[in-house]
Amino acid sequence: MSVHDLIRRLPDPPTVRRISRALAVLDLILNDDEDLLNFFSFDARWSEIEEAALMRDGSGNEYSIVFSPAGAFAYGFDHESPMSPWVNGMRTWPGLLDGVPEVFQTARDEPAFRDDVPRATVCFWRTTEDSAWRCGPVENADKDGADWLFEVIADGRPEAYLTFAEDYYEVALDLESVRHAYGLMPLTEYVVTSLNPRRRLADLSEGIAEIGYPRS
Repeated sequence: MSVHDLIRRLPDPPTVRRISRALAVLDLILNDDEDLLNFFSFDARWSEIEEAALMRDGSGNEYSIVFSPAGAFAYGFDHESPMSPWVNGMRTWPGLLDGVPEVFQTARDEPAFRDDVPRATVCFWRTTEDSAWRCGPVENADKDGADWLFEVIADGRPEAYLTFAEDYYEVALDLESVRHAYGLMPLTEYVVTSLNPRRRLADLSEGIAEIGYPRS
């Protein structure tokens, strides 16, 4: 599955934003290792007008989805993809950034998402006026990494995160508690401890505020 397939599968931006918040709060609960970055995170205070959903796997693969009043803009980076700038003379893949609306210039050029060039093998966007997600005229994109980078969000179901997290964290999880987070329902002590007995709701206040997860 390339970016062309992904943009046909993705839910609308409000749903992507909701799922992204859920993924971030679930990882906040499950990851109690201070030396390990959360796989999924969400920054509700990315800028004065922007929020950002982030994925960092610790092995060089990542994605970023920036939500703004103009819509949503996303990068994904599979560091082993043949479309990586690091194997193409430090140039982005042809067509990758073609057609990016000017309203997304800030996100497109965000220093946090680039070195000399954007860390990107995948790029797509959707303005508030669009009826579907869009991408550039990228050819031969079958190995861009879009399939696995965005799979949990594209799937949209709590079961998708359950499958990911049980493998990644090597724990058995309560599906109803995962569904609770996917519904953005306020966390309770029971939900937190059912997912991670070592966590307490009071320990998560700072992270919950950063995510902008509902408190009541």
